[in-house]
Amino acid sequence: MARLFVSDVHLDESAAQAIEQFLEFLKVHAASAEALYILGDLFESWVGDDDVDPAKERVSAALRELTLQRVATFVIHGNRDFLLGSDFCARTGCELLPDPVIVELDGERVLLTHGDALCTDDHAYQELRSTVRSRDWQRRFLALPLIARAGLAQQARAGSQAHIARVPPTIMDVNPNAVATAFRTLDVQRMIHGHTHRPDVHNSVIDERDSQRIVLGAWYEQGSYLWYEHGRYELRELPR
Repeated sequence: MARLFVSDVHLDESAAQAIEQFLEFLKVHAASAEALYILGDLFESWVGDDDVDPAKERVSAALRELTLQRVATFVIHGNRDFLLGSDFCARTGCELLPDPVIVELDGERVLLTHGDALCTDDHAYQELRSTVRSRDWQRRFLALPLIARAGLAQQARAGSQAHIARVPPTIMDVNPNAVATAFRTLDVQRMIHGHTHRPDVHNSVIDERDSQRIVLGAWYEQGSYLWYEHGRYELRELPR
């Protein structure tokens, strides 16, 4: 059976079409798979597991329906939904994986990561990432009222858009040395990630070994996923 990978779905109540497409993807494609891996940013924002936004609840219910069909569903934190926690997993049946993580696919060790930690040239973002991933910052943030957290998340999104507008795209892409270090340190020859919104397959040679980095696409304008079965990988787009 196939294993599927998605990233950067960025679901939000303001993107009703993307939600419908993702729900359809779960029913039509993921339901017949062995496993689904969500490599970060399933949601445009996630301010805590106590958020009862109806759109997010629909997605959570659909994931629960999928896992009840015995489709193993795994989630990695993204830069927009790094506060997904144990209550979300209990509601949906998903399993939260660390980032990065190595999974075995038919005997091959494959590195899965959201991908933002590889963008080391974006120093401002890496500093912010280090701050918000700390347990102390998250504890203080989650102690705020839900409405306050939602307001801060909106401010953060506006700040992110401004940052993207003024920083060259090459700065926000992965750093080649960071990629090579990950391949060497974790002793893998294949990596799958998202975050950069640049879907592609990059083949290279690192330390005289063939290596492959598969980048997943974002769902802002076009839903897509990576299909894997019996050693074959294929990036696929969903119908518009």
